[in-house]
Amino acid sequence: MITVEHLHKSFVTRTGGLLRGTRGTVDAVRDVSFTVARGEVVGYLGPNGAGKSTTIKVLTGLLVPTAGRVEVGGLVPWRDRRRHVARLGAVFGQRTTLWWDLPLRDSLDLLRDVYRVPAERFRRNLAAFTEMLELGPFLGTPARSLSLGQRMRADLAAALLHDPELLFLDEPTVGLDVVAKERIRTFVQHINAERGVTVLLTTHDLTDIERLARRVLIIDHGSLLYDGGLPDLQTRFGGARELVVEFEAPPAEPAVEGLRMLSVEGPRATYAFEGAAARPIALVTAHAPVRDVTVREPDIEATIRRIYEGGLLRAPEP
Repeated sequence: MITVEHLHKSFVTRTGGLLRGTRGTVDAVRDVSFTVARGEVVGYLGPNGAGKSTTIKVLTGLLVPTAGRVEVGGLVPWRDRRRHVARLGAVFGQRTTLWWDLPLRDSLDLLRDVYRVPAERFRRNLAAFTEMLELGPFLGTPARSLSLGQRMRADLAAALLHDPELLFLDEPTVGLDVVAKERIRTFVQHINAERGVTVLLTTHDLTDIERLARRVLIIDHGSLLYDGGLPDLQTRFGGARELVVEFEAPPAEPAVEGLRMLSVEGPRATYAFEGAAARPIALVTAHAPVRDVTVREPDIEATIRRIYEGGLLRAPEP
């Protein structure tokens, strides 16, 4: 669905005033390459200023790259913009595609005309999205009067009315409460599984990534640093795993040779370990009678933070 080869995007900068200033360039994206298959949900991660937005703007046709090859569904986004935008949807957490003073129903009807959606398909999609996203109570409400959660659900419906093949999601759950986040995640899972919509997701809420994406791309300082699955990311950079052991009775000596004990409370003890769990489990079961054992994986948010702060994945020097 998406092919990106050696993408490079530079911006011209000027310092010191208009007449006597000095011109320079800033590389927002440098030599980025990746592919996204049809039907995939891929998380695109990176700190602010890493190059995520620039990449998305190239993929949507808003920016022309300085160098490299980009195709989305067989089209070059900035050359075939009319055909390209007819096949994609986009939801940006800080912006809306709805008309501010119109009732939601009228905004969706206008978008039907914009995308030339056949009447029967529009009715079918609107009915399905109204049910799944619970839009009914505010279809007659102007966009300016919607809560943030209602507006995000409405923007999702608006982005998908024309049955796009590809959906760009940028911070789709930012600022939402737990219930609203869960409703949006469930909806995205549904349209991916049932309609085969390819999704490229950028977010700082890593629960979105854990729930929706099997694969992540990590970019920093304009360079792609990681392309792979979440489990492999956790294995390589997640640090220690935890073994939570429920002994049959509080052990006389909770420390287990070969494991680092993190805490102990009555019959329950927690140990840190690296690598496979088989040996640590064997050690604790040989140490004392055990009622239950649970392996707790490192938190994905802590893993990503360690990567950014510790430079575990380093961008090449420009």
